[in-house]
Amino acid sequence: MAPRPRGWSVSQQHLLDDLVWRGLIAHSTDLGALREEMDAGPVRFYVGFDPTAPSLHMGHLVQVLTARRLQEAGHVPYALVGGATGMIGDPKESGERTMNPVETVREWVGRVRGQIEPFLSFEGENAATMVDNYEWTANLSTLDFLRDVGKHFPVNRMLAREVVRSRLESGISFTEFSYVLLQSLDFLELHRSHDVRLQFGGSDQWGNLTGGVELIRRSVGARVHAFATPLMTRADGTKYGKTEGGALWLDPEMMSPYAFYQFWLNVEDAKVGELLRVFTFLSHEEIEELEQQTTDKPFLRAGQKTLAHEVTSTVHGLEETERIKAAAAALFGGGDLASLDAATLGAALSEAGGTEVARSSEPTVVDLLVESGLSESRGAARRTVGEGGAYLNNVRVTDPDLRPGDDDLVAGGWWVLRRGKKSFAGVRPV
Repeated sequence: MAPRPRGWSVSQQHLLDDLVWRGLIAHSTDLGALREEMDAGPVRFYVGFDPTAPSLHMGHLVQVLTARRLQEAGHVPYALVGGATGMIGDPKESGERTMNPVETVREWVGRVRGQIEPFLSFEGENAATMVDNYEWTANLSTLDFLRDVGKHFPVNRMLAREVVRSRLESGISFTEFSYVLLQSLDFLELHRSHDVRLQFGGSDQWGNLTGGVELIRRSVGARVHAFATPLMTRADGTKYGKTEGGALWLDPEMMSPYAFYQFWLNVEDAKVGELLRVFTFLSHEEIEELEQQTTDKPFLRAGQKTLAHEVTSTVHGLEETERIKAAAAALFGGGDLASLDAATLGAALSEAGGTEVARSSEPTVVDLLVESGLSESRGAARRTVGEGGAYLNNVRVTDPDLRPGDDDLVAGGWWVLRRGKKSFAGVRPV
């Protein structure tokens, strides 16, 4: 299991009370009955991830961290990566999902498993288990599937699901329509073979979660449990799942740790408390103090800074987080640019909008200010230099005709330009 982030605190409250306080239960079956089972001993639970992309994203992180919370409280995790369901994909609100090649799905199964593993412990009395639903569906005949699973699903209830109802006019394939049967079969199989008694997932999965609960009740007569976590949205109600450049990926090759850190650093004041509760393991008291600071002194951005540090440390490690913070400080004049890790600095400058210029043109600082977009025109750039607001590698420039050379390149081959205190850009000669 990955090291606990700074400030980790396992609440002395009942686990369910902590989850409710953190806003992590949007829907549930009978919480009272679940509480009784948890009080009687460790509960085996599962959460599933479909490999419909080569990486997990922010929405999946909610589930991974919730699984970690349950395991830390003594319960037993089963992490399911859907080699079978990943070939189909849960229905979208509009349009059919792209069917990925089998080889692609198998590759993504391995990548997703590798991303989940550091968050859970696979040793000890409540060791986690990784499973793949391809194991019990690959050789399942159509007749057995229809007889053993399909007969327990009234079509009118399947049609009532919001994601299905919204697609009836435009059309939905039988493949996507039947997805709920496959996910419900997963719960049934894990209940039969491992006595799994709880499933959770995102609130957009609620129909699938209750489908599994009903299938187990109808087919084997057992009572099991489910709850759904809320979808993460901005203050205006739009989904947090997408950034301007795409999904908030956990894979550092798909989203640099620097960009990941900056996302959390720049969240709205109105959402800081909610995100601290969901994505960090800080105590209730620590979070409430940060919420109060955000209300009283929002300009300090104490909540955002803590949020960015905690989540980035959890996903990418403390060492990487410290490199990111050093790079951010240096870019705004608070450190030595030349001492920074080339990959981290390059990611930071790329996020700011890195620019390339022809080395043969021997550009001046004025040229670079214009090329990088820090100044609108050569005249504006000259005024910036004359007013003392232009910097090259954090050194104030006094000569507008200064031509930076190779000796001025910092890690990764960049000239770092800054205008004033807050605007910077990277220029790479090629």
